[in-house]
Amino acid sequence: MTANPHAGRPLARAGVAAGEAQRALILLHGRGGDAADMLGLGGHLGVPGYALLAPQAAGNTWYPHRFIEPTTRNEPWLSGALAAVDAAVTATGLPDDKIALLGFSQGACLALEYAWRSGRRFGAVIGLSGGLIGDQLAAVTPGARFDGVPVLLGCSKQDGHIPLSRVLETEERFKAQGASVTTRLYEGGYHGVTEDEVTLARELLAKI
Repeated sequence: MTANPHAGRPLARAGVAAGEAQRALILLHGRGGDAADMLGLGGHLGVPGYALLAPQAAGNTWYPHRFIEPTTRNEPWLSGALAAVDAAVTATGLPDDKIALLGFSQGACLALEYAWRSGRRFGAVIGLSGGLIGDQLAAVTPGARFDGVPVLLGCSKQDGHIPLSRVLETEERFKAQGASVTTRLYEGGYHGVTEDEVTLARELLAKI
């Protein structure tokens, strides 16, 4: 199987209409979730002036296996998922520094991986319960720097899906490239979005 499994999937939209917005938020759902869920989260954030764009994965899953497995096991789904994010970014029609990426779980991993691989300096990158993808992490784009780019990482310390070590490794990688990383680690094994994370994300997005 070499075709993009996510090709032709819809791009859900809410918020300010395309062509009128000065800022955009790309929202990436987790395994079993969907674009509508993420548009709901975007509305809950309540940050005015944003176009909200949420790609939809085929079968509600961006890639079939765990994100810490070799990336070859998750192909061609992973490459297709990254292409879906790229298409959403392009659809905003805005410069990178006016675009924020926000994902939960699989979507968090995807948002972080897209930002890392592309080397683009987005207005913000928010990964809620996620980390960079693969058993071996990809190298950053040669010459890329994330100087001053806000990155928010939030995760439970005992999350059964997301190893704490990977969250910390993701933090280290982005910091090493100059990103301004805020990491919030919560007690327990809750796998969801906390109100604290919503508050932090809202504050970050308001500054773009």
